Amino acid sequence: MKEVDNILQKVSGKNAFHTPEGYFENLTSQIMSRIPEEEMTLHPAKRVSKWHKLRIWGYVAAGLVTTVLIIRVFSTDHSVESGHVGVEEPSEKEFKTDRYVSTAMDNSMMDDYSLYVYLTDNAE
Repeated sequence: MKEVDNILQKVSGKNAFHTPEGYFENLTSQIMSRIPEEEMTLHPAKRVSKWHKLRIWGYVAAGLVTTVLIIRVFSTDHSVESGHVGVEEPSEKEFKTDRYVSTAMDNSMMDDYSLYVYLTDNAE
């Protein structure tokens, strides 16, 4: 710890980094002398053909058509008509009724025999 304090006392208030005298006055000329002098050559611009432009628009159109078709396929209803299938699917009302009856039976205090007796007595 004493060594660190001694170093801090020696350096405190002083700039620890020094540059040689006149370094920045000659810096620009030294850098410019190191750069090789070359003539700038202008290259002619490439000519873009009409086919290249049409090809890009073709890609854009194909992407849009694909996007529209995908949206159309996933947004339409794919339910099968009852004429094509031998078994008719139950309607939503039947599901709700079955769910209601199932919930009512689960919450009732009737066993299977009591339910049987109730249904046979009230069937006629």
